[in-house]
Amino acid sequence: MDGFSYSDIFATKGIEYLIIITFLILLVPFWLVLNKQKQISSTIQKALGFLSASILRIPQGLFYAKNHTWMYMEKSGTAKVGLDDLLLHITGEVKFKIHKNPGDTITKGDLLTEIDQNGKLLRILSPVSGKITNINSTINENPGMLNEDPYGKGWIYKIKPSNWIRETKACYFAEEATNWSANELERFKDFLAVSMRNYTPEPSMVILQDGGELCDHSLSAFSGEIWKDFEKEFLYLD
Repeated sequence: MDGFSYSDIFATKGIEYLIIITFLILLVPFWLVLNKQKQISSTIQKALGFLSASILRIPQGLFYAKNHTWMYMEKSGTAKVGLDDLLLHITGEVKFKIHKNPGDTITKGDLLTEIDQNGKLLRILSPVSGKITNINSTINENPGMLNEDPYGKGWIYKIKPSNWIRETKACYFAEEATNWSANELERFKDFLAVSMRNYTPEPSMVILQDGGELCDHSLSAFSGEIWKDFEKEFLYLD
């Protein structure tokens, strides 16, 4: 027909369409990977035994004391007390030496228990005053439970508090607790750097050469002297 010309769109634009379609096919999984980057990184770190703030469990409804103990008030008015996830990642699996029994009274800052790892000890002071009502005796029978479920089955004591409101004012809560834990991890890295210079010529035992990531349970690589220094630096209450 005169005045009519036929153009094959796919012949002239086919390559461009293919490029666009290919780009979209590649973009979708790439976008998904980027959005899951933090989750994937956390999973890898757990598998390799790295210790970073992203893998710490910090439930937002608990009170966290400066000596890395936590408290949770039950409906009965009794408070559960345990060790936070950062401390357990630092020490690794431990056993307990009981210093208080049901019926005993305790004041904030008194010795509550000692944790023991092959003779290396850390003293844990009570973050709250009150009367001991119960002890979780199963954690020594199954020490791994403490690390696996520190805020659930891994509680240590139940205490009927006598001055709950005033004593919890010094604790960290919700987002503040998350930020504090991340800062404490950085402070622990600095502590290890000083300790390694003072006590051991082999920093590779604790800090990986690739990226300088901390190993999980890194304090377990050190002697009792460094455990004592750690206690003074991180486990005292004001």
